[in-house]
Amino acid sequence: MSDFSDELTRPETEDDQVEPSVPSGTGMHFPWLQKHIETVATGGKKEKDFAQTTGACLSFIQEALLKHQWQQAAEYMYSYFQTLEDSDSCKRQAAPEIIWKLGSEILFYHPKSSVETFNAFADRMKNIGVLNYLKISLQHALYLLHHGMLEDAKRNLSQAETWRYGEKSSSQEILINLIQAYKGLLQYYTWSKKKMELSKLDEDDYAYSTATQNMFNHSWKTSVNLGALIQIPGVWDPFVKSYVEMLEFYGDQDGAREVLTNYAYDERFPSNPNAHVYLYSFLKRQKAPRAKLLSVLKILYQIVPSHKLMLEFHTLLRKSEKEEHHKLGLEVLFGVLDFAGCTKNITAWKYLAKYLRQILMGDHRAWVQEEWNSRKNWWPSFHFSYFWAKSDWKEDTTLACEKAFVAGILLGKGTYPGHRNCTAYCLSPSPAPSSQTTVEHWELAFHGI
Repeated sequence: MSDFSDELTRPETEDDQVEPSVPSGTGMHFPWLQKHIETVATGGKKEKDFAQTTGACLSFIQEALLKHQWQQAAEYMYSYFQTLEDSDSCKRQAAPEIIWKLGSEILFYHPKSSVETFNAFADRMKNIGVLNYLKISLQHALYLLHHGMLEDAKRNLSQAETWRYGEKSSSQEILINLIQAYKGLLQYYTWSKKKMELSKLDEDDYAYSTATQNMFNHSWKTSVNLGALIQIPGVWDPFVKSYVEMLEFYGDQDGAREVLTNYAYDERFPSNPNAHVYLYSFLKRQKAPRAKLLSVLKILYQIVPSHKLMLEFHTLLRKSEKEEHHKLGLEVLFGVLDFAGCTKNITAWKYLAKYLRQILMGDHRAWVQEEWNSRKNWWPSFHFSYFWAKSDWKEDTTLACEKAFVAGILLGKGTYPGHRNCTAYCLSPSPAPSSQTTVEHWELAFHGI
């Protein structure tokens, strides 16, 4: 398959347009295909309309890609190269990027493709689509990384880093920063390996100081490459995480806090739940005050109310001395269980069962009523149907009992199909699944709100 790229990209000859041909099985040269496409595009007529031909060919390629028909897509791709000679200047300028994206997708999945084939195709496309040189170089590097070729990827990025074409535009500058940042990630990978090696050395060992110096050199190069990118508005999660890890390792806690705070709160950046997760994790490691942790998680709650950290948010709210936080703690639990992905979250149901009892005993029935009013029309079928009761009891008796306890409070005694099973379970000789499923608790629960 060494000639795959050559066959795919070689220009069409006059002979190709006249003599019929069939697939060879090894190459990508199908002269008969052009005639076939023209026939399809013109409804059986032999009118050679360039625009219709390339348009039909592109449709065939897209359909083949959707069906994962890589061989067929490659056949169509050969004929689509004629779009590079389109008389329409706009289409001609757009063609290299389209060909690169389609061709790289085909070469990535084609069973007869190889790294050498992809490299040859990428190098050729860099010359054809000079305006897309940086994008192609970046994707080429990611392809090499996917195949574990770190040094080749690093060389590829280094070459692209120094590339310039015409006047330097803002879009070009962003792409160069992105390329430098990916190069920084590769340097971070090397730094991480050296950090692991360092952890195995004795501090009194001579090799320790040498390894420390090597790590410092790599971290400096990495910080330079990453620092420029994360100042530009965007979602840069892997770059920010890597940068912060190095800052923390070298004791620059203030620098790490500043990076994460800007990433989470700078209005120029798009809303990003991970930015708040990273900031919360950092503050938690730094043993920040509870009020600060709550403020970060409150924003995360507004963005992703079903996030796994919401149960931790609920715990922090319960420990607060403010009544408004206690009320919010109930809202958070209901919010988590509003989502289908959390319906079997046993921890959330345990927290809700325990907290409902605590709230009702604390004479805050209005809090429960307020949350339930907006859910009473859909929660019963969403959580407490006969189907779910039967399924829960079969799969997880602990979950079934916690849900039955909550249903007893929200719906009233005897309204949930799982009550009978759960009551029998609680009265059995075996220990109840939690302290909330005792007989006394059921009596309280079945009164309903």
